Amino acid sequence: MISSDYFTALLKTANEENATDLHMCTGSRPLIRVNGKLRDIEGANKSLPSDIDNIIDGLVNLRQRRKLDAERVLDLSFSVSGLGRYRANIYSQRGTYAIAIRMLPSDIPRLEDLGLPHSMERFTSKASGLFLTAGSTGSGKSTTLASLIDMINRNFHYHILTIEDPIEYLHQHNKSLVTQREIGEDTDSFASALRAALREDPDVILVGEMRDPETIAIALTAAETGHMVFSSIHTIGAAKSIDRIIDGFASEQQAQIRTQLATVLEGVVSQQLIPRADGPGLAMASELMIVNTAIRNLIREGKHYQVNNIIQTGQSQGMQLMEADLAHLVNSGVISHEDAILRTHDQQLFKRFLNRR
Repeated sequence: MISSDYFTALLKTANEENATDLHMCTGSRPLIRVNGKLRDIEGANKSLPSDIDNIIDGLVNLRQRRKLDAERVLDLSFSVSGLGRYRANIYSQRGTYAIAIRMLPSDIPRLEDLGLPHSMERFTSKASGLFLTAGSTGSGKSTTLASLIDMINRNFHYHILTIEDPIEYLHQHNKSLVTQREIGEDTDSFASALRAALREDPDVILVGEMRDPETIAIALTAAETGHMVFSSIHTIGAAKSIDRIIDGFASEQQAQIRTQLATVLEGVVSQQLIPRADGPGLAMASELMIVNTAIRNLIREGKHYQVNNIIQTGQSQGMQLMEADLAHLVNSGVISHEDAILRTHDQQLFKRFLNRR
């Protein structure tokens, strides 16, 4: 029978190897992801179904166990004394459970340490509007949001309300009051928590993810009514985030959503984490769209395909295309040309930026 000491030892090994993730699955040795690549934990045996079940029993409470058995998937976060905080996804595969665990930094990183554009700081002083982080799973969206919230917490006397599934970073009260609600523990859904949030006197609202049209619609209304809303969306590219939001609604609703989005959207950062070529670790590549009058007009007119042109010519305003940042990282020796090519949206544009050095 596996013991909690064994699981703690796996987490400790993952920490020591600077892994970002730990995977456990029946029939496989525990795997860790280091510098973007999976590898075995040396000396660990293949996991049995009972091993996984014993670990799960130590992680979940009765309510979570019932939800897991009913839905066959569960998100949660947990802390281990002396090691750190973790986010876990437990899911069913081939009739047994598997676990994917993400290592969370014990301290919230400062925005300037993440490798993101300095011009992003402007969004922490906005009184109302909507700011989105975009990217695939594991691209650091939650960390970016936590860093923005932490900056607001250190600089403004606000009520900051976060709605997360699960809570990843724990914010201490600083200049601001920070209240954090977890889906399942404190509220039933993002939409219900957002509706309630409008009665809880927040200045800033963090919505962990724009998952469904109802959540998006309430978030847009919150931004319209004098709140600054931060959230994330699973898409690649700042301009494509606009499409993703609007396309989530029925055709008869899209005109209204387009108008609302054009009014409240303040910016989008799209980000990717890429293995470093100059040493261990991952480098951040990002695209930043700062919404100006031209972009608002394009959103209203449905001409989202022209947004990248505005971003490309908006460097003086703090905007940045992904291709420009990838080229800068390659020219600086931070990432390899091969890795950059795999992650660019427009290879010809990337080559032009690459040759400008």
